[in-house]
Amino acid sequence: MEDFDVIIVGGSYSGLAAAMSLGRALLRVLVIDSGMPCNRQTPYSHNFLTRDGQTPRQIATIARQQVQEYKTFTLFRGVAVAGRRVGTGWEIAVVSGESFRAARLVFATGIRDILPSIEGLSECWGISVLHCPYCHGYEVAGARTGILANGDSAFEMATLISNWTTDLTVYGSGLTPEQVERLVGHGIGVVDKAVARVYHLDGYIQHLVFDDGSLAPVKALYTRAPFAQHSSIPATLGCELTDEGYVRVDAFQETTVPGVYACGDNASRMRTVAHAVAAGTMTGIAISRKMIVENF
Repeated sequence: MEDFDVIIVGGSYSGLAAAMSLGRALLRVLVIDSGMPCNRQTPYSHNFLTRDGQTPRQIATIARQQVQEYKTFTLFRGVAVAGRRVGTGWEIAVVSGESFRAARLVFATGIRDILPSIEGLSECWGISVLHCPYCHGYEVAGARTGILANGDSAFEMATLISNWTTDLTVYGSGLTPEQVERLVGHGIGVVDKAVARVYHLDGYIQHLVFDDGSLAPVKALYTRAPFAQHSSIPATLGCELTDEGYVRVDAFQETTVPGVYACGDNASRMRTVAHAVAAGTMTGIAISRKMIVENF
């Protein structure tokens, strides 16, 4: 069994950013990555300086190439399935049966979206069914756009998305009469019908199909799906979650379990590549500094 200074579970943007900071601090780092990032279906990534408009795969490929230049970095392709405390350190087991040990753990495992069971919707997720206007809104500005949500969430989302388009309709229920009046006063339609199907071509919406058979042509559809932690290991190790379901971390990305860190989508609602990289960089610096001081 090989020992490392730090094991990072998750090798997307946040995990690789942490690995780079740790590698530059001459620490032996193992990144365990399944190769299945949550944005793998998204055609283009935006709002990330120097890489705006590139595909998620292109950005991740460049990141891996650069991190692999550091001699203390090791990449293991696989799925982490369990973790446990071993003496003063930690052990992570992978699905193939192998185990690895380290003094510190980082979970950059992201989250798993729980999408509505509407035919065609999952195929459009990240392409024309969107979660964030700051990531995707510019590309569909002015287009016929829908909001798939109910109640206060629908009102809040419609208020925000109205910045990007005036051709906007809420498809949902549970709005108060006052909310409906305000939306209609801003030219935003409200349709209280159940969406049965999202008709699309290669992930790009053509129209929505309702339970009654009627259609609504839409180019983009925003929805805020619930989520679950992609990895259950942090919870089994005792890491607390916030009320929203994120791994609770401090200003240095350390969880409530000393020596265990989390960064990226699993620990923050700010779901962008730029933020993931920033959080990963902070994590790597915080861990390396603490280990250097402890060993002095």
